[in-house]
Amino acid sequence: QAQLEESGGGLVQAGASLRLSCVATGRTFKFYHMYWFRQAPKEREFVAGISGSGDNIRYKDSVKGRFAISRDNAENTVYLQMNSLKPEDTAVYYCAASRRFSTGVVDMDVWGQGTQVTVST
Repeated sequence: QAQLEESGGGLVQAGASLRLSCVATGRTFKFYHMYWFRQAPKEREFVAGISGSGDNIRYKDSVKGRFAISRDNAENTVYLQMNSLKPEDTAVYYCAASRRFSTGVVDMDVWGQGTQVTVST
């Protein structure tokens, strides 16, 4: 089973940008679909996903046009570029991986430990 480690979170003002990174170690990275989820105190929700080859990309409606997921299979890394951040984006952001492409929490095979993103007004 792969291990995932997120980085890049922080405290920023509304309208600012952050770039999250998730580095995978262990199993062959390119065979995994990769995702970003986020969790506010009460629930965890899907944010973005990208298939192993990068051909299939999906976003939560509220982040479309602001966030961009990408991957570099040679570097075993997935990114989440977050622009025009809003206070409601504040959450712990988790990187996840699955063998089967999905947007469901229960379909994820591997989770990272999370990185905090806080957007102030």
